Amino acid sequence: MNRPPAAPMPDSIRHILRAKKDPARAVDCPHCGALPHRPCTTPSKRRILTDPHPQRRSNWAQTVACCPQCQVEPTTPCHEEGRARHTVHDRRYQEAEATAA
Repeated sequence: MNRPPAAPMPDSIRHILRAKKDPARAVDCPHCGALPHRPCTTPSKRRILTDPHPQRRSNWAQTVACCPQCQVEPTTPCHEEGRARHTVHDRRYQEAEATAA
């Protein structure tokens, strides 16, 4: 049985499907207010973003992984010489991605 080729997927749907695969969507976004498992949006809420905001990725990594660099447990913010960081260390991102895989 021969089927005609499928129609191309619209970009509006492609963004949503691609965003669903990102594990950082498991936490809410402090930047745009997106709820868990919902995509990040622009400030006007008119456009869905393909990638989560950096602060959302940082919060997700902080929630699920220990930091090999500063030796803190999940949910504890990373620090540098006793001062809290606004984002997590790069190695903590790697650790979080390894646990998600």
